[in-house]
Amino acid sequence: MQLGVNVPNFGPGTDPGVLREWARVVAGIGFDLLMVSDHVAVTPDVAQRYPEPFYDPFTTLSWLAGTSGGELWLGTTVLVLPYRHPLLAARMASSLQRLSGGRFVLGVGVGWARQEFDALGVPFGARGRLADEYLGVMRQAWGAEDQAAPEVWVGGHSAAAIRRAVRFGDAWHPLRLPVPRMRSVLADHALPGFAPRIALRLTDAPVDSAERPAGVGDLQQIVGDLAELRGLGAQTVVLDPYHGDPAQTRRPEAAWRTLTAVAEQWGAAS
Repeated sequence: MQLGVNVPNFGPGTDPGVLREWARVVAGIGFDLLMVSDHVAVTPDVAQRYPEPFYDPFTTLSWLAGTSGGELWLGTTVLVLPYRHPLLAARMASSLQRLSGGRFVLGVGVGWARQEFDALGVPFGARGRLADEYLGVMRQAWGAEDQAAPEVWVGGHSAAAIRRAVRFGDAWHPLRLPVPRMRSVLADHALPGFAPRIALRLTDAPVDSAERPAGVGDLQQIVGDLAELRGLGAQTVVLDPYHGDPAQTRRPEAAWRTLTAVAEQWGAAS
């Protein structure tokens, strides 16, 4: 099972030097995949958690593909499908797949920020339908025009998202769920693959809660979650050390220490 990291490509502490250092640290720890998120218009609802500067995911990953030495896979978690024309998104994803040497993963979702949808002139209530339509167009474009198709991970855990993953995806990519919830979905559906993104919040003491999200707890709990997810068939697990406080982006060293501790314990346990 591969491990990845969702790296902040936003916030007051993020700049090109920090992004380059994130790539160096992630590769140096021994992780396989670096992923970034997506917003186009940083409207007030977005800015509360993901403020400017917000680096475009395609531009950021293309730059990292040329500066990271070919050690890491790169991806989006997740690209908001309704924000871009599907032929444009297909072309950008295909280009990045080629420029990265076939190391790009396109994680996709429908989005949540209503004000951002309004700013872009995209109907919020139609986002699920648009996501399905756009994925179909992108699949056709990759096949008809001999473009390089990336692996597609479909985010979300609603019934519509799961149907979307089955129809269009190479993997289901749930975000920040408890392990029992993911186990239940996997038991009830024949999914094409499984690549969850989980939280990464290390605590001093075990977290005793039936609703504990995977990746939240002491070191033994987090490593236990990884082992359970591997047992459920996860090909990749992406760890997300960001918890919604933009000031965290000024202190990436704390996340790096946690990632290192998890990697060392996981390596010892495996």
